[in-house]
Amino acid sequence: MSLIRWNPFFMEDSFEDFLGEAKSMMPAMDVYEKDGKVVVESPLPGIDPKNVKVEVRDGILTLSGEEKAESEVDEKNYYRKEVRHGSFHRAVRLPAEVLEDKVEAVFKNGILKITAPKAKEKEVKKAIKIKVEEE
Repeated sequence: MSLIRWNPFFMEDSFEDFLGEAKSMMPAMDVYEKDGKVVVESPLPGIDPKNVKVEVRDGILTLSGEEKAESEVDEKNYYRKEVRHGSFHRAVRLPAEVLEDKVEAVFKNGILKITAPKAKEKEVKKAIKIKVEEE
């Protein structure tokens, strides 16, 4: 049996190196509120906007797509390879209810900006008394 020694304070090797190469990337996201809208910004440098899919369903924002490598040469003698190509996926629950049919996404200078108008707070449902009868 072999023991793996890992020092969390020694950052020369990434967590991915420890666990093996990641199959997909997970883009970073900033989520904030501005002018009654939930705004999500995600840097996606070098990715073609045509390869990005944005979906909001049941309060969950899903961002997915693929970064295609122009050409990757296998003959390179890499000392370290950190630039990844391939698919990416990220899903986050939005902090407030939004009007899902009014969500907009704009891709500018490598930043994807998603804007979702907040829905008005739902009316508080009143308790309904139900009469229970004996048969």
